[in-house]
Amino acid sequence: MNTRDILRDLISFPTVSRNPNRDLIDYCAALLNQAGAEISIVEDKKEEKANLYATIGPRDRPGVLLSGHTDVVPIDGQDWTVPAFEMTEQNGKLYGRGTTDMKGFVASALHAACRASAMELATPLHLAFSYDEEIGCVGVRSLIDVLAKAPFRPLFCIVGEPTSLAVATGHKGKTACHVSCKGHEAHSSVAPDALNAIHLACDMISFIRNLQDEVCENHSHDQAYDIPYTTLHVGNIQGGVALNIVPGQAGFDFEIRNLPEDNPDQLLARIAGKADELLANVKPRFPDAAINMAVTNRYPALSTPEDESVVSFVKSLRGTNDTIKVAFGTEGGLFSSELAIPTVVCGPGSMEQGHKPDEFITLDQLEMCDEMLETLLGRLQTGL
Repeated sequence: MNTRDILRDLISFPTVSRNPNRDLIDYCAALLNQAGAEISIVEDKKEEKANLYATIGPRDRPGVLLSGHTDVVPIDGQDWTVPAFEMTEQNGKLYGRGTTDMKGFVASALHAACRASAMELATPLHLAFSYDEEIGCVGVRSLIDVLAKAPFRPLFCIVGEPTSLAVATGHKGKTACHVSCKGHEAHSSVAPDALNAIHLACDMISFIRNLQDEVCENHSHDQAYDIPYTTLHVGNIQGGVALNIVPGQAGFDFEIRNLPEDNPDQLLARIAGKADELLANVKPRFPDAAINMAVTNRYPALSTPEDESVVSFVKSLRGTNDTIKVAFGTEGGLFSSELAIPTVVCGPGSMEQGHKPDEFITLDQLEMCDEMLETLLGRLQTGL
């Protein structure tokens, strides 16, 4: 099977994050078993989703890790002109959900593993396929816990998210947080006698917007990013029952996408301080008032130094001297911070096509990824 054939099969599994991914993982495991790989499956508690970790080559030394996620974003509400979970080839492009983000890379990695089975590798090839990356790098954490106890950790990691095969040395971290506000209900005709929870939420949101301005003006900047500073963003808000009721409950969700130089916990502390200030003003009249903050998800930034050996190594695989940094997050920050594995992001396709209807990857990008991984196999044969 070639990469295109494998990708066709992978696209047929509708592994939206809300769905199980076991059928896809079992498919990958079957291919890797045929290639003689040593395979570990790390299941979730419901045994509906799983991570896969595989090694081809020597088992007594560390190798190079290719990492990718198996889940995709939903197609709900999107206007597709081709079947989302069937691969369609048109005009040098392969269409289907996940072609770019990121089953194209997973297919190429599986094809490389099958090729490696016929080779005598001096340095092993590792594959890591995870679940629930699209909802905050959730699934890979249990795999990282397993790798933390392994006798050998990979020398390098290549996360195959779509970078048009440019070598990315960094991405921002992300912290997601829910804020719940408790006020005091009343009939709207006597609104001044009540405490409007939506107003409390809006006061908090206003502070977050002003904090964004301060961060943009005074905090670190890195021009390698499209948005060169840490960002704060409110994504949704809930509250209210009827117009003639002063709402007693409201809430909202916000995120921080931070440069490595900015500590998100310090920003959270500033926001929590504003909550304390607001409550101090209203507690004398409304002792039950509350503003609670809870972090719902987070992953660290990736910041791999330019002189790190993984950077020059992957540059040599691609035949390039340039590096970039990407706006989106990956599991790379976890591999780097939790396991101290030097990591870069480099994969086929562009995130310009990701998450959109009629998602596609070009045949040229897929072929170049195959060439990169074929060069990698040559290096693994001679040893690193």
